Amino acid sequence: MTARVDVRDRSAPLPPGQIETRKWPVLHYGVVPKVDPATWRFEVRGAVEHPFELAWDELLAMPQQETLCDMHCVTRWSRLDNAFEGVPVRAILERARPTTAATHALVHAEHGYTTNLPLADLDRAGNLLALRFGGEPLPPEHGGPVRLLVPHLYLWKSAKWVRGFELLEEDYPGFWEQNGYHMRGDPWQEERYGRPDPARMRRGPH
Repeated sequence: MTARVDVRDRSAPLPPGQIETRKWPVLHYGVVPKVDPATWRFEVRGAVEHPFELAWDELLAMPQQETLCDMHCVTRWSRLDNAFEGVPVRAILERARPTTAATHALVHAEHGYTTNLPLADLDRAGNLLALRFGGEPLPPEHGGPVRLLVPHLYLWKSAKWVRGFELLEEDYPGFWEQNGYHMRGDPWQEERYGRPDPARMRRGPH
């Protein structure tokens, strides 16, 4: 039986500055990649006790969860009451066992795309490696066959076509964060834009 987690936030009608839509606009940088499940791999590395790699069939064999959530895009649209299914991120982290020094993660995806997250934001009950939306396979234009889902942050943090987690001992900006977006991206705080520390960018991730 698939577990269900409801993380919908009804503390206010919408986060500030957002407009509700029933559409799901397609927004991303670059072209939609052609992902071959036969060669697809998901890698967990960095500040973990047990680095590992998953093939596609191994990912599908992991425990599944349904997450009911709202989605908020930094471009100011919000889509409420969404149902995603996939592998809980917590199952991935439990297998990897982040070290006590790990504080952040750099999420890796197709085309070399990255985004950063505090480990406390990655390690939440509703987060998924999402495989399905509304009971159907996740469409490629929305990140299929698998995307990260972190619904409590702006949607750019939910990286499409995700390929791995790199656990870090300090924060490091990802693609959009290096181009002016906020390092965290909480929609309820309107954390849309900000500038990373240039010294961190010079050092690079571990």
